[in-house]
Amino acid sequence: MSTAYGLVAEFEDDHALLEAAEKTRDAGYKVIDAYSPFPIHGMGDAIGMKRPILAWVIFGMALVGMCVGFGLQYWVSVLNNPYNVGGKPMNSWPQFIPITFETTILAAGLTAVIGMLAFNGLPRPFHPLFEHPQFHRVNDDKFFLVIEAKDAQYESTHTRNFLEGLGPIEVVEVEGEE
Repeated sequence: MSTAYGLVAEFEDDHALLEAAEKTRDAGYKVIDAYSPFPIHGMGDAIGMKRPILAWVIFGMALVGMCVGFGLQYWVSVLNNPYNVGGKPMNSWPQFIPITFETTILAAGLTAVIGMLAFNGLPRPFHPLFEHPQFHRVNDDKFFLVIEAKDAQYESTHTRNFLEGLGPIEVVEVEGEE
């Protein structure tokens, strides 16, 4: 037995999709998504997308990488194994900058890749929308608005009537995963 993933409405162009997304958000639907072959200015606000936290996570891990890189060099050069070379002070911080920079970039880069995969739920080889007969054309010339069945306001008949009132080309119910 499979359950419904949601309803998918296909629209003619990006303006119709943006207008439909705004009306859907204003109607109280929260679990909605829009798909188009190119980015549409204002779509994030139209579907109620929240600002992602990934940038702050990357920044925090970059600071951790910086502290670890500098701290490791300080510990090795000053505390654990101090050798006075050429009369320089033990804590000659300018020599620590290249490695500190590299550990900062390494931590930020790894966090960005791993965080992007984790927050986007990737890899995901199957998605219920792949079963929609026209969804494969979303990269070419199709525009779709999806209201997922997880939405608290979702009711198949009522939601279908609402979407059909927005003037789509067609509305299709997509089956979800079992």
